Amino acid sequence: MTLGQQYNHCMNAPHLPMRPIQALPDQLISQIAAGEVVERPSAVVKELLENALDAGATQINVKLEQGGVKRIAITDNGRGIPQDQLPLALARHATSKIASLTDLENVATLGFRGEALASIAAVAQLSLTSRSADAAHAWQIDGGTLAITPSSGAQGTLVDVQDLYFNTPARRKFLKTEQTEFGHCAEVVRRIALSRPDVAFSLSHNGKTVDHWMIGDIDKRSALILGDEFAAARLPLAEAAGPLRLMGFAGLPTAAKLRADAQYFYVNGRFVRDKLLTHAVRSAYQDVLHGDRFPAYVLCLELDPALVDVNVHPSKIEVRFRDSRAVHQFVFHAVSRALAQTSATAHGSAPGPQTASSGPLPWVRQQQATLHAQFGTTAGTGFGVAQNTEQYGALFSASSRAENVHAFPPHAVPSGRMEAGEEIDTPLGFALAQLHGIYILAQNARGLVLVDMHAAHERILYEQFKRALDEDAVQVQPLLIPMTFHADAVEVGTAEENRDTLSSLGFDIAVLSPTTLAVRAIPALLKNADAQSLARDVLRDVREFGGSRVLIERRNELLGTLACHTAVRANRILTLPEMNALLRQMEATERADQCNHGRPTWVQLALSDLDKLFLRGQ
Repeated sequence: MTLGQQYNHCMNAPHLPMRPIQALPDQLISQIAAGEVVERPSAVVKELLENALDAGATQINVKLEQGGVKRIAITDNGRGIPQDQLPLALARHATSKIASLTDLENVATLGFRGEALASIAAVAQLSLTSRSADAAHAWQIDGGTLAITPSSGAQGTLVDVQDLYFNTPARRKFLKTEQTEFGHCAEVVRRIALSRPDVAFSLSHNGKTVDHWMIGDIDKRSALILGDEFAAARLPLAEAAGPLRLMGFAGLPTAAKLRADAQYFYVNGRFVRDKLLTHAVRSAYQDVLHGDRFPAYVLCLELDPALVDVNVHPSKIEVRFRDSRAVHQFVFHAVSRALAQTSATAHGSAPGPQTASSGPLPWVRQQQATLHAQFGTTAGTGFGVAQNTEQYGALFSASSRAENVHAFPPHAVPSGRMEAGEEIDTPLGFALAQLHGIYILAQNARGLVLVDMHAAHERILYEQFKRALDEDAVQVQPLLIPMTFHADAVEVGTAEENRDTLSSLGFDIAVLSPTTLAVRAIPALLKNADAQSLARDVLRDVREFGGSRVLIERRNELLGTLACHTAVRANRILTLPEMNALLRQMEATERADQCNHGRPTWVQLALSDLDKLFLRGQ
């Protein structure tokens, strides 16, 4: 058989006898639906936890056996289900959460489809025991026979799911090992527990308690779930504009991880994986991350339910925004503001809330109040902390949506110097000495500060150049004597074809001959750089990154190249006033904690750390 014949044989559908069109039995319909809703045990855990939260539970216990395949039992202390509604609870497309198209377009609950329990009952042995507040005792319904019998139990609901996929063995074969399936279940519990610190959760596996979280606040809950490392390296975030509110924590770039396993984004309390939101956050981190690393964050976006469609997929983990561009810009600028307020600028007002939150998550309102008490509002801050988000309310007005998306002028960044001896405490302190021509040693109120002077100066120049380019205010420094140098045909062609792009960057590079270029002007910020080396590198980047596209798609790399040329080099001896001037510039510069490649620019050694090194007090 030839290759073509093999291909045709493979692609041709097998010949099947013609069957009449007929309605499918309810059991098969439920099993088909279960294929979308109940992908694995963790999907069952997710659906049941969401039902418990929608019922107003404040205490939820999750018990698993054999990774959830053998048994999933979830108990809550919510409102419970009256006896006469138990059969409906297990019926397909029966729900108390929506009753009309208007309700569907304004979903305020985690569940709403009315198919989870029916789908689970179609592929597992399910029993549901529930007691409402006015009932004398609990009632139990069997998912197979729908028989209802009296039972014991406190107010709330117990859903007991056993032998998952017992009647669909082919589906069961696709499950992974017990530990893998348990890991997926545990992650679902963590996600939901992270969004609701006002609810106590416990998780056990094969009779052993794995996790237990008491009612508390988001600070403690996130530290317990994501670890002390995240708690020690996070930036609080609280932004609001128009119908949008973003709250939570953004992890420091220097604490980024090799895997994206500590990224939690919620929309109106629902954990989502949304490419638009992920891209917005990633873009905010793009010039402060080191290598291919992933930041950790816990963020909750709140908005009018009418502005987001959660009815995209049965798993409800995908959403669609009515005004996706506005949401993207808001999230991007809000996270940028948090990252811009680094430790070196801590003496200015940190980003705080701008309006009170009225969304469904209690921890959001609590966190906003905490931030307001700790930092105050952004009004009066002396530093250009990324972009202000107050004007985003205009994005959602029909008359000004299109023209206001980029209407955010950067703030001015003041400059100033403080010499050693002034009676003012500053975050980075005052310089004491220089170490090996690389590091600045400074003293502040906490102890010793070590600064990588090249990395720090590189970030300062990078931010200055970025701001100048954003404001279309790149200052040009004409050269008294043009710098001429021998160039190859590629360099000459690049200079000729990209004169406008080079001019917007502050460069005047003229073609004198087929083999000679002359640098007539360079950006004033780079006046101390070697003009020839600078011109060659800029021409190389413009060529490699694609001409005019370099200012849009690869701007950060280009500006990093420019900043690196002018930053103070290793082994350059600085005077104390020069070192102090650099420290003051760091304190007035956004994102000064990291260089352009995401590496730290300074570290703090507290007096207690030094005491331990020398065994003082021991």
